[in-house]
Amino acid sequence: DSTNMIFTAKTWKLRITDLNQGVVYGVKTDETAADEALINRLDYDSVFGTALNRFVIQAAVDHPITVYGKGGQTRGFLDIRDTVRCIQLAIENPADVGSMRVMNQFTEQFSVNDLAFLVQKVGKTVGLDVKIDHVKNPRIEMEEHYFNAKNSKLVGLGLEPHFLSESLVDSLLRVAMDYKDRCDNQLILPANSWGGSGVGRHFVEKKAAAASK
Repeated sequence: DSTNMIFTAKTWKLRITDLNQGVVYGVKTDETAADEALINRLDYDSVFGTALNRFVIQAAVDHPITVYGKGGQTRGFLDIRDTVRCIQLAIENPADVGSMRVMNQFTEQFSVNDLAFLVQKVGKTVGLDVKIDHVKNPRIEMEEHYFNAKNSKLVGLGLEPHFLSESLVDSLLRVAMDYKDRCDNQLILPANSWGGSGVGRHFVEKKAAAASK
């Protein structure tokens, strides 16, 4: 992709910005908070759901937090409000004509374990008994590794990050608790494996059992 973008930028004198998106958490921006009808979707399944959003849903429905493997997988994360702001900054400050630039779009770095322990800690303050379960990792990835990405470009353009805090996790948990009746628990556990093909056996069996009732 990067090679193609560089080629097209130089050939047709385009301005191209490639935003390397980090893992997004949260459900509200300033605009969507204006009315409940504007609330964003919150994916919590094993395919589209991101780590922190999945964990708060699992805590809200009294399902153990599903940490894949050792939980040392570390990634860049950012609040959904910062996601929107990063795109705005990239548009307002375009690349030079005929060039392609890359910006890392994240504000902080966390391991999966960091997030799981944070949700567990905050969950206790709202009356939840949050358990953590290390499940077999369905992904092909290193579970402990070095990670030290930089995000100075967007900060230099004026990004003022909303850092992850206990109060923010508290607000996420309360949203999850308010809408927990909409959660389909069958979507929580991994439905497929990167090393295999098709849909996981446990997922098929649970769906078949539900359909037969």
